[in-house]
Amino acid sequence: MRNALTVDVEDYFHVSAFDKSIRPEDWDSLPSRVEANTLRILELFDEHSVRGTFFMLGWVAERHPSLVRRIAKAGHELACHGYAHRRITQQTPDIFRNDVSKAKKMLEDISGSPVTGFRAPSWTITRQTMWALDILKQLGFVYDSSMFPIHHDIYGVPDGERFPHIVYCGGGAMAEFPPSTVLLKLGKRTVNVPVAGGGYLRLLPAQLIGQAYQTLNRQGQPAVLYFHPWEIDPNQPRITGPVPFRSRFRHYLNLGRMEKKLRYLLVHHSFAPMREVLAEVLGEGRMAQACKLAESVSSGDEARV
Repeated sequence: MRNALTVDVEDYFHVSAFDKSIRPEDWDSLPSRVEANTLRILELFDEHSVRGTFFMLGWVAERHPSLVRRIAKAGHELACHGYAHRRITQQTPDIFRNDVSKAKKMLEDISGSPVTGFRAPSWTITRQTMWALDILKQLGFVYDSSMFPIHHDIYGVPDGERFPHIVYCGGGAMAEFPPSTVLLKLGKRTVNVPVAGGGYLRLLPAQLIGQAYQTLNRQGQPAVLYFHPWEIDPNQPRITGPVPFRSRFRHYLNLGRMEKKLRYLLVHHSFAPMREVLAEVLGEGRMAQACKLAESVSSGDEARV
């Protein structure tokens, strides 16, 4: 079974944990490392003959259009990560629409190809921001990968579905591909443990993450692997300022080990762009049918997960 290989293309200073230390208006004054790190990822993927999905920040695409074209030319899928990497929980619907619309148009204009996938900054489509799905559908997105079915201090839909499914909303229907979790029994409780990558991969052994993927695949479900270009860059500039210890720990943990862990997973598992994996699991026909059915859903209906 093929699993979804995804990269959230943002620089180290875009991380939400640094919001109180770095102002967006200062981003251009900081040394950028996103292009060099993303080129390293492209080389890594080429070395392992694998294609993936690059959820690209509009801010990055605007400053590095050649990188956008390089990703597309290599046969990878381009998807949208918004423009300014602002949590949806801190936006109004109008601000969100403008942010995502700007990024989507920019990516499509540069690459010459439609952009149909979206991932929210910091996974912030939550129970409080389900209205974002209506806007995404109205903007022409086919799928989303933003709802993490875990408990977390910033994001999460703890009772959400764990596997790819169709989401119905006022603007139509979309596919949702949640980040991967496995079930763990803690006494009488069962909790979802995140195994999708990122900081979770830097924290846990790659072999353990690989075993989790095997478990999901045996259940007939694809896994999601995600990471950021800055996670393979242990020499990135250190951020000073009022950064909480927990956020600093999450960001800098095991950066020097990440590339080796990625190589392990790329060797032992099969990966493909998210759009292709969704089509394999849900079926192109089912997705198209769901979208057609949802045209009858009134604009006042709420999103259903």
